[in-house]
Amino acid sequence: MIDENKGSILIYTRTPVKECYSSHLAFSAHLAYSSDGITYEALNQNYGILFVSATVNPNNTLNEKGLKKPYLFNTANGNFGIVAVRINADGSDDKESKGSVVLWTSEDLYHFKEIGLVDLKKETYVQEVTCEFNSSTDLYEINWRDGEGSCYKNTLPDLKEGGKVGDTEVGYISTDTTELTTPEGAVKGNVLKLEEPFASELLIKWSPLKNIAIKVPDIIRATKCKEVSAVTATAEYNDGSMAIKQVEWNTSTIDFTKAGTYEITGKVTQDVYPFPLAIGYADPDVIQWKGKYYFIATNDNTNNIGLYVREADTILGLFEAGVKQYIILDVNEEKGFIQTFWAPEFHVIDNELCILFAVGGSAWGPQSHIMKLKSNGSVIDSGSWEEPIRVIKKDGAYLTTEGITLDMTYFEAFGTSYLSWSYRMHTMDPEDTGSMIYIATIDPTKPWQLTCEPVLLSRPFYGWENNEHTINNEGPYAIVTEDNVFITYSGGAAGGYSYVLGLLTAKKRDNLLEAGNWVKNNAPVLSYYSVKGEYGPGHNTFFKDQYGNLMNAYHAQEAVKNSPRCTAIRRVHFNKAGNPLFDLSPDCDLNSELIMVNSKVVVEL
Repeated sequence: MIDENKGSILIYTRTPVKECYSSHLAFSAHLAYSSDGITYEALNQNYGILFVSATVNPNNTLNEKGLKKPYLFNTANGNFGIVAVRINADGSDDKESKGSVVLWTSEDLYHFKEIGLVDLKKETYVQEVTCEFNSSTDLYEINWRDGEGSCYKNTLPDLKEGGKVGDTEVGYISTDTTELTTPEGAVKGNVLKLEEPFASELLIKWSPLKNIAIKVPDIIRATKCKEVSAVTATAEYNDGSMAIKQVEWNTSTIDFTKAGTYEITGKVTQDVYPFPLAIGYADPDVIQWKGKYYFIATNDNTNNIGLYVREADTILGLFEAGVKQYIILDVNEEKGFIQTFWAPEFHVIDNELCILFAVGGSAWGPQSHIMKLKSNGSVIDSGSWEEPIRVIKKDGAYLTTEGITLDMTYFEAFGTSYLSWSYRMHTMDPEDTGSMIYIATIDPTKPWQLTCEPVLLSRPFYGWENNEHTINNEGPYAIVTEDNVFITYSGGAAGGYSYVLGLLTAKKRDNLLEAGNWVKNNAPVLSYYSVKGEYGPGHNTFFKDQYGNLMNAYHAQEAVKNSPRCTAIRRVHFNKAGNPLFDLSPDCDLNSELIMVNSKVVVEL
């Protein structure tokens, strides 16, 4: 019998699929929802939700980890805990985790806190684990099984920092033989009952939003056609969030010379940007400047040589067939501008237009530079740009002389100006640190020099960041709202299908130069599982369209293999909690069955 007041959540890992869903992704915790306890629907479209952190070696390289046998349980305070066996990324036993299990807590099964390893006081590899809170003893009981099939038990008084673990005793793990209809590739963990409406709300949080209603005013009071045309619609979504949409009103039935009430119809519209927009153009950036739109990108069609700009009156005009490109910075061997003209971004700094980009000399090694537009200069004229300046630290030294710096971005938040960028040491050799996201303040009148020491914000600790021979945190870009700063960044292989967007979040009241004030999403916020037909979505920037919508420009591929990176654009939606969402496809953003609307116009003379 189905309990209508409860739903069920299955936690599981997946079987890796070669060149489709690697062990770096599959060995993470996934969640699925069921209303009947038998058939389970994958959350997050069957992509991992909880990844375990890598460890750091003495030489600053990373040991990537995975997990197996995740177990979901209720905590004493009504929240959730997850315990699992930590393994190496390839699925083998992890020497660093011998005799231990890894533990997380969560209030909402959307945000997770990794407590870390819990030492079970026995030198053997754990193969399976469970955890339950025993209210009669006020202790958590961890039962676990080793590779020999022996079962043990330890108790834990609390989950903070792993607590104080009790001595190892004889334990017991039951064998679950329940038949369930599970998502593709699922390796079953356990099932936990959840109260409604929490279970249904969790399903919404981990699924693409859907437009469920369109509302327009019942009465429009107007004296002329222009006033009617300006009336917009409100799209409502299944999480309770909303967005403003334009309406094409049919005003042919209205006589604005005669007072009265007229019935009209309208069609709700939105700008849709077909994918791909520009084939071979990665790291795209769009800006509106003095009445025109401009587009700049890493230009793979010219082997990354030089900076090229497009100009148009509309966003779509930037991508019309035959649109002209203007080279504003060419190869210059004398000045050391020879290769890797990477990730150019337009930014307005101190009311002046600048381009932040990376460029290298004859020896490979891109470094961050800033180039400023001269007063009254033309964006598409190479002579209108000042000489690029390499970014330096507070003491006047280069950001680095040993590694590479790239993907630099600028933002202003609550009266302070910042640069953020990616830094990497020993690229592609055995001591490769992986690329890391840094932040620092600047004086906007001198944006090429930091005013504080660089602060490390993020490293590629998770499997989706450290995936298929890549170790990337790169391409940061900020959204500043009334209360928060969000920084998107990219992880995984920049030219591969598994490239993704990650998200860092800080509060307005917090010091943005304190790494601990930033919350890192455990799972990516945009992946090749998000929107059908887009593989490797990543390295994004943001801009406003003509209606004030925040738009996300990024690159993706049309196929899993042998496909160039291509420019894409989609609207950013803010959910009910005020957090940005990047996976709203045009069909989910605006339901075609709801676009026809009706209203009445009252003409007042």
